[in-house]
Amino acid sequence: MMKTIKNARLLVILAVLPLVFICWTDVSGQEKKGNYYIDPGTPEGLREIFRYKNDRVPFLSSHRGGPEIHLPENHTVTFANTLKHTYSVMEIDPRYTKDSVIIVHHDPVLRRTTTGEGRVSDFTYKELKKLRLKDMRGNPTGYKIQTLKKMLKWAKGKTVLVLDKKDVPIEERIKIVEECNAQAYVIVMAYSFEEAKLGYSLNKDILMQVFIGKPEKVQEFEQTGVPWENIVAFVSHQMPEDTSVFDLVNRKGAYCILGTSRNLDRELIRGNVSDIGELKDEYNALFGMGADILETDIPVEVGKIVFDNVSIHPSKEKYFKISRK
Repeated sequence: MMKTIKNARLLVILAVLPLVFICWTDVSGQEKKGNYYIDPGTPEGLREIFRYKNDRVPFLSSHRGGPEIHLPENHTVTFANTLKHTYSVMEIDPRYTKDSVIIVHHDPVLRRTTTGEGRVSDFTYKELKKLRLKDMRGNPTGYKIQTLKKMLKWAKGKTVLVLDKKDVPIEERIKIVEECNAQAYVIVMAYSFEEAKLGYSLNKDILMQVFIGKPEKVQEFEQTGVPWENIVAFVSHQMPEDTSVFDLVNRKGAYCILGTSRNLDRELIRGNVSDIGELKDEYNALFGMGADILETDIPVEVGKIVFDNVSIHPSKEKYFKISRK
């Protein structure tokens, strides 16, 4: 990604970057240390956070929670670590066990992320609890696979969980969100406009992440009848060829997510750069190009350069909190 951004284009974007953040107001004027919590409070508050207005607060989506050395993906201990460094929602992966317990685990098989072997769906939750999760280098940790219900309970008042699909249909994900009374802090992914229509028909309070990567898709989604206040648009894992899609979605009142896990993040992960600071201009330029949220594999690192001077517009202060507990 860094190599594909043309120098002339980047200079123009960087020139307007101050305009992206001009709506931010410093809350305390002091250095802020603690836990960076996002707390919508109510389903209405959640929709308000993701409603595009002149008080936009750009922030991160942590892919699988932002695993690091000694910290496994898709685990609350990793989420807690991420929130010590930056404001972020957590993208996670619900999946069924053999006995129909919904756990959180990305792969359909166990080898990469656990000390087990075989398919997740061939084991009961009781059996899976005996395994240890591995960190990003494949080293076993002391942490265990968690259920989605446990994560939903943990997340309240701290962050927003973005529920991917894997093998759990949208109606079942919505059902467990309702059972846990978690509509105020969960986003459910809809992989098609038909799924988005189904999700909205099941629960008018549910906020959904919908894939809208091209300008023509904006008008197509308009025909579904799903209110724009009920969605956040995932645009792409790459900068789209036609960047007008960002503005079109924003004009409808919704936020846009752009992924960096398959491009910019890899510059640091693969050692092409030695310090995340070398990519500061490139990451921040993505906000200038239209992204409202960056989905990243390395939120702790990206948070250093995107939020090195944290400030929140007064209208959003009640949702973005620094907890020193």
